[in-house]
Amino acid sequence: MFQRSESTLEVPQSQSVLLLHKIRQPYQLASGHPVPSVQSDDELLVKILAVGLNPIDWKAPDFNFGIPTLPYVSGRECAGLVVQAPTSTNQSRRIRKGDVVIIPSTDYRDLRKATFQEYAITSSVNTIRLPRSLTPESGSTFGVAFVASALALGICMGVNFEEIQDGPDILSIVRSIDPDLLPSDVRNECLHGIQQEERAHSGDFLVIWGGSSTCAHTAKQLARLAGLKIISVVDHTKHGLRLSNHADIRPDLLVDSHDPERAIQIIRSATEGRARFGFDTAGKETAGHLLQGLSSAGKPVSLPQDLDAYGSVKSDFPTPPSTPSNSTKSAAQRAHLVGLTGLPKGEIPEGVALHSVPIKLFHEIPEVGEALSAWAEQLLASGLVKPPDVVGTVDGLGEINDGLDRLRRREISGGRLVARIS
Repeated sequence: MFQRSESTLEVPQSQSVLLLHKIRQPYQLASGHPVPSVQSDDELLVKILAVGLNPIDWKAPDFNFGIPTLPYVSGRECAGLVVQAPTSTNQSRRIRKGDVVIIPSTDYRDLRKATFQEYAITSSVNTIRLPRSLTPESGSTFGVAFVASALALGICMGVNFEEIQDGPDILSIVRSIDPDLLPSDVRNECLHGIQQEERAHSGDFLVIWGGSSTCAHTAKQLARLAGLKIISVVDHTKHGLRLSNHADIRPDLLVDSHDPERAIQIIRSATEGRARFGFDTAGKETAGHLLQGLSSAGKPVSLPQDLDAYGSVKSDFPTPPSTPSNSTKSAAQRAHLVGLTGLPKGEIPEGVALHSVPIKLFHEIPEVGEALSAWAEQLLASGLVKPPDVVGTVDGLGEINDGLDRLRRREISGGRLVARIS
């Protein structure tokens, strides 16, 4: 466990930082870089203790996207020690100097907030206090997955979290805000992506393709708390046993992704064509497969009743509870597919709505950021939601390139690789 001391709260004049000077080049370690400074009374300065390494950290420079300027500082999440607290009276009541916090750095255009450095700036509304029961390494794997999962479920699928640890109804929050304040590129998603009568409720099916990812890890926990029935489509050989034995993320039905057509048939048959919600965490191709498994994308097909997802004797699938009369589903309801990293191209079946996660709501709309951050604290403190597993570590900023190479080679699965910084 990290030990706080007065010396760890002192801020130096300069810091070390990883810089990307050219596309498709390794990050370069540089010393003597200025420590970022706060620019408003709701911001705080964090001494970074651990950084969670994400696929975007190597894909962005390799494929030249999400790099607004060069040289660039990357890194999307961390856990750190608050060395300069916000001066805003309201915010300083929740976040104080000496707190260990989780920072989901979704604002990739502000290099002060990047995590491949020793110190970073964040807004108080985007800061999650880490319970003492969790290590900084564990906390550094949680932030981005939580934000993406909560927004995918809460905005794109309309899940209401109000009955879970006083959680937020994110869709209602967003739709109560002046539409002109919403970012223009996600405004339509926020206001018209899903109709009130289409919102997901307890007992609905949620199919997650790529169910072994860290985002799926968190999404399954949130969805289960909301009463959804989870179908997880994964490489059974690689991930099946781990997911089946993992109490926190065990799905209601585990389907092998090896044969996509077979997986589609299983989803349709097991749900009797009633799966309306899909979440793809892998890419455009698998999102296209998932599209075919949703209720409005095709007629249900019959599978031999004595077979399960792996050709074995079929066990009983949990029967969803009856839906309350005030949320009765109509024939006109659409299916909803959320793509985390891409959406299928070409002809889309009638009755299916495609969604991209409006991740920027977290840092651009304070009401959303504060609601999600405060709720995350409650979920972690109560143990209702647990961070993804730490499956490997590297030491210091200088070893992050080696860690990203391991991600490129697909050597990391079932959790997150973490860089220990302090």
